[in-house]
Amino acid sequence: MTDFHLAQFNIARLKAPLDDPSMTGFLELRDPLNALADGDPGFVWRPVSPVDGADEWPYGPDILINYSVWRSREALWEYAYRSGHLEAMRRRREWFDRVAETYQVLWWIPAGHRPGPDECVDRLELLRREGPTPRAFTFRDHYTAEEAARAEAEQAARVG
Repeated sequence: MTDFHLAQFNIARLKAPLDDPSMTGFLELRDPLNALADGDPGFVWRPVSPVDGADEWPYGPDILINYSVWRSREALWEYAYRSGHLEAMRRRREWFDRVAETYQVLWWIPAGHRPGPDECVDRLELLRREGPTPRAFTFRDHYTAEEAARAEAEQAARVG
């Protein structure tokens, strides 16, 4: 369904502050990985500044946030696990501690919509609270944009 895109939001707990020498490897990869995403045909949008909405996030200074929009689940998967990004995934334990709770959420959004901090946090909390649903899910789940649209309409009818 081309009227929808896939939003993703994830958090990571830093092992050290970003200005610590132990984080150099991560910082050296960050700009090239952003450029790789920006050039990917499945990529739609990400905030350009790492501090966009920084005051609006309910996490401490040891939490790094990442969110972006992709044309499809497959496009995000290809970038995350079958591109140069995979090196960062393999090395993530050098820079990040494990997060005990669910740390990543995916959800379908209308094409052209740009999620903000509140929406990202709400979707992660929804996934933590209710588990995977068409409104908030993980890569292991296979909800379609159509299922998400129906679930959103049902939710709007319940609250509205």
